[in-house]
Amino acid sequence: MYWPMGAARIYSANRTRRKDHDDHDLQEGRESPRNDSNALLGLRTSRSGHLLTTITATSITIWQASPIVVLATSSRSVSSLRDYGPNVAVLLRPDASIAVVQTSNGFLVTYSIIVDPINRVYQQIREGEAQQKATDANRLILEQERAGLREVNIKFRMVIRIDAGIAAVLALDNEVIVATKKPAAVQCIMWSPDSAGRQTSTELISRMAWIQKGSKIHAMVYDRAMSLAVWVTSDGRAYAVQRRSETSKDPGEVQRLFRGYGFHNPENSSLEATHAAINARFSLLAIACMRGEIHIYTARDYAGSIPLSHKLVPPASLSTTGQITCLSYSPDGYGLVAGYEHGWAIWSVYGKPGASSFNADTNASRTNDERWLLSVNNMSWVNAGSELLLTSANDSRLWVVEMAKSAVTSCFSSANINRTLLLTSSHLMIYRGFDLPSTATISADSSLWQQVAVPILYITKQRPIRSAVISHDGRYIAVAGKRGLAHYSVGSGRWKTFDDSEAENAFVVRGGMCWYQHVLIAAVESDESYELRLYSRELGLNAESLLHTQKLPSAAVVISMTGQDSLLVYTYENVLYHYIVNASDTAVTLIQVGRLALNGIVRAPARVRAVTWILPDFQLRDGDPSQDVAHASVLFLVDAKLVLLQSSVNEGTQKYDMRVIANNVEYFDVMRDQGTLVDSPSQSLAESPSGEHSPITGLHADRGLRDSLWFFDGESVRCWTDIEDLLESASSENDRDMPPSVSIATDFYPTSILLSRGIILGLDSELIQRRDVRFAMFRHTIRTQLFLPHILRKCLSDLDPAAASVLALRYQDLPYFSHALELLLHMVLDDEVDATFNAEDSLMPSVVSFLSPFPDYLDIVVQCTRKTEVRSWRTLFAYLPSPQQLFEESLEKNLLKTAGGYLLVLHTFQELETSSEQCIRLLQKAKEAGDWDLCKELGRFLMALDASGDTLHEALNRMSINGAGEVNNTPSDRSLLVATPRPTKGRKQYWLNGYSPGSPRRASSEACLSPNGTADSEDYFSSRSG
Repeated sequence: MYWPMGAARIYSANRTRRKDHDDHDLQEGRESPRNDSNALLGLRTSRSGHLLTTITATSITIWQASPIVVLATSSRSVSSLRDYGPNVAVLLRPDASIAVVQTSNGFLVTYSIIVDPINRVYQQIREGEAQQKATDANRLILEQERAGLREVNIKFRMVIRIDAGIAAVLALDNEVIVATKKPAAVQCIMWSPDSAGRQTSTELISRMAWIQKGSKIHAMVYDRAMSLAVWVTSDGRAYAVQRRSETSKDPGEVQRLFRGYGFHNPENSSLEATHAAINARFSLLAIACMRGEIHIYTARDYAGSIPLSHKLVPPASLSTTGQITCLSYSPDGYGLVAGYEHGWAIWSVYGKPGASSFNADTNASRTNDERWLLSVNNMSWVNAGSELLLTSANDSRLWVVEMAKSAVTSCFSSANINRTLLLTSSHLMIYRGFDLPSTATISADSSLWQQVAVPILYITKQRPIRSAVISHDGRYIAVAGKRGLAHYSVGSGRWKTFDDSEAENAFVVRGGMCWYQHVLIAAVESDESYELRLYSRELGLNAESLLHTQKLPSAAVVISMTGQDSLLVYTYENVLYHYIVNASDTAVTLIQVGRLALNGIVRAPARVRAVTWILPDFQLRDGDPSQDVAHASVLFLVDAKLVLLQSSVNEGTQKYDMRVIANNVEYFDVMRDQGTLVDSPSQSLAESPSGEHSPITGLHADRGLRDSLWFFDGESVRCWTDIEDLLESASSENDRDMPPSVSIATDFYPTSILLSRGIILGLDSELIQRRDVRFAMFRHTIRTQLFLPHILRKCLSDLDPAAASVLALRYQDLPYFSHALELLLHMVLDDEVDATFNAEDSLMPSVVSFLSPFPDYLDIVVQCTRKTEVRSWRTLFAYLPSPQQLFEESLEKNLLKTAGGYLLVLHTFQELETSSEQCIRLLQKAKEAGDWDLCKELGRFLMALDASGDTLHEALNRMSINGAGEVNNTPSDRSLLVATPRPTKGRKQYWLNGYSPGSPRRASSEACLSPNGTADSEDYFSSRSG
């Protein structure tokens, strides 16, 4: 997932003065209709991401992507504009050698982009360089400033006239594909003629049987990795299209250049397709619709099996967002950005909403002329997805938004999931709340983030940073750029990089990295050979400091640590290797103990994103590591399918059964791989609080959630609490359905499962606009949600209160444990208050029975009543003792504030006299305990019951208050010297904390109202106050 950071940077190829808006337009709430002659009309980036091009109506500009600078620009002549028309759109050949500009009169103007290997631009020589401190970083900066950047020249190439009119254009490696209007056809124009001298070929749309008759092509996109294009036609349909590899050489035979399949057929005009995007990493096709929705399809094969996966709903109404103008997936496929007529929005790959500009104050954005928040007409990703380029309508500026992305997107590692690590273009962001007490972990304080700058010596030469990985204990981090790697110690704050640039440039990390204690294991490619390299954090980085090198027969797809010392390496030859890390006082080596060939099981090794396995307990305790492969159940994440591979022996032959256990998986985590992070907050198991539950048997009761499997599917976090039960159900030997997973919905993007804290931790973006500054900025905040109530509910629904009790005991020392139990009661109550089912099917009796042994039981119930509507109380107390009994029990346990909460229920359910009698008894108790604040609140309560004041006067007389009784006339007691009030006409009726019986209550905790109608800082009848 991606989160925007900070304020957008602005670049422009023209010197434009900041223009003020017309006062009348601002007052009317609309944007000033200025027409910028230098407005950017198109934006394209090369495949490598090093160069990008923009156009205006009269010129074309070439930029370097990192750092962003203008390298060359070319303006068209007056005669050229008159003959061919102004520029409309721009395309860039993937290798950035040719730019194609589409004009309004149906011409394609091509330019050659020539990079000069000798001449340089932007060379800078500073005065007084000798006085600067001669550090390595300063020397490198000075050398690069002197060297400058390579010069780029734009040379006119040719003009191509398309007589039939241009509807859409694609620029590919070997040809330009042009969709024409009249007649509707597709024309392929090669960059250079073939051996037979032919350069063009054409196929009419009417001859394509797989396209709806009478359709014309409206838009086209192409993805090289999938070798697939998506065509959007004028009738709102979308087609997946492939270029035929062979065509007939007979000029008299009808040419068949393309084959395709329709997959988006709109039911009405609001669902007609307008734009498309392709996600090769997850095999997804995104279609933007007229009403702002985005439909996501899964491309299962090239034979037309492209079902609908999910839909993305716009973050606001169509009148607010406008129609979609552009659509783009991030380079790694984990994020999708949609540009709208009035803003933009981000989603995760499977639909979790992220940041958007529609939360901005449009008036402030117009005043500050921040058009990147008001409209988007083009966008592009650069710097490996760390920066997003945006252009707006009638604007000559290029807006650059820095992005922070999860390290899981570049290096799928259990440690990266367990510990939230973010990667930006030049920094790492580490969340340090994991090492603090439980209450600090859930804090949104920005000081819990540690920002670490990647060494300038490394990032300058090896940008962009492609991957990063953190150790399980959070002590070490490693990063890898274009070449080489570097690692960092969180404790000492020191980086280690290669001293020898040749050694650094000699290899590239390919296949990932992971940590084993202080040893970094990296899968690398060097001189067309593939290796596993071991580097120690305690030693410097150089060729001689290698601890161990393990040759691989082919490149690694992914590597991962599992268990205590097992390393799994999955390679492109479709083989899974098992190594043991052999560590001694003198050396650390890798020993191969097993391999598993997966030919015929995994069809495309490149589609595998992660791999781990689960070993039986007997194998973990006493088994031979060389036999792990035979006993292991392997988990693969292939695209977004979580695949379970189980071994079995049939007639002496070992076979493997494969089963897809989850779909749309963005990431998953096996808690066994977390190591020490899964330790229970309660190290020893106490007896059951009730003492009457059935004996606890089985692994699940003994281990809590340490055998659980978690994954995120774009909508909610899901969990199987016992992976052993899952493996047994998935086995082909058992005719059982898979156990249902626990679903935990979140309103933020979850990044980590903190098992020992009982919470799901995630991030949310926030847009900040202040009146004292003229720019907006994004920041991300920590969000948390308790998962414990959902797990407990699952146990009780499965009629397993013993497991629920044991699980609750593991978390009973957390400061928010009572709140978790309160949420459990509230969740069940909300589901059952309006449900219609038999009483035998109700879960409420089980929940009440489960909660009753806990010491905070009375507080939990009263807190639940405070946060629900009065109509829910009847359902709740149908399974509880009477409110009178709970009130008496609270008084007996001296829980006076809790007893005060039950007065509300008593007054709602019973007669006035009974409630006032109980209130007087509680007032007497509060007076004896010296709780004068409670006495004041009870006085208000009695005034609400009897506006004449007689009841309050009687109560005070019975306790000898308001006279020469026990209360002295001291400053601290004067608040209790209450004169008997008399009712007045229209007198306001007060209730406890401003609450009156029968008024609806929100489910969430809110500040209660004092009698003057203002919000108090404390709800006195809350058991957590004071």
